[in-house]
Amino acid sequence: MFTSTAKALQHTMLVISLIGISSAVAKQQTIQAALPALPAAQQTFFNHLSSLCGQAFAGKVTVDTPKSDGFDDTLIMHISDCSESVIRIPFHVGEDRSRTWVLSNVGGNLMLKHDHRHADGSEDALTQYGGVATTVGWPSVQSFPADTFTQTMFVEQHIPQSNDNTWQMLIDEKTFSYRLVRPAREFRVDFDLSKPQPTPPPAWGSQ
Repeated sequence: MFTSTAKALQHTMLVISLIGISSAVAKQQTIQAALPALPAAQQTFFNHLSSLCGQAFAGKVTVDTPKSDGFDDTLIMHISDCSESVIRIPFHVGEDRSRTWVLSNVGGNLMLKHDHRHADGSEDALTQYGGVATTVGWPSVQSFPADTFTQTMFVEQHIPQSNDNTWQMLIDEKTFSYRLVRPAREFRVDFDLSKPQPTPPPAWGSQ
């Protein structure tokens, strides 16, 4: 009797577990189905980046006007994590692994955010800034003007000159570029897609 009861209980627990897994899968599928599609140009751009997932590439600063500090070390971008709606791209500067670019589908438009972390994984005071693409853009170029959240943060952090920031990402078969522009300021890093690099350590806060 005990053995039969134990087997029945085991069977019941297995059924409950399978129901839970099925419900979770169904919920995830519903969330994905409910997410509005990106415009064709943005989706093509997103897909191109996704096709490079897992790879790392070396870059160099090609424009920096006026000259800024902190980018004289080895520059590596790592397309580390990709899903149907989010791509995470850590940007390593030497041993500094504090920066991650996050591209995501938000309400049917591409959004770029900058996730900045300390070595212990905690958020920097200046983090999660960026914006949503306000135009469809092109399959090879997407632009992200600073959003209201970002502008408020920049004022609070005493850098209101950055309120006019627009970030751009550009990609073709040979090069990926990250560009920042605003009046009297331009910064650009070009990464060579033809020469994948060894996988770098994880970005801070991603473990």
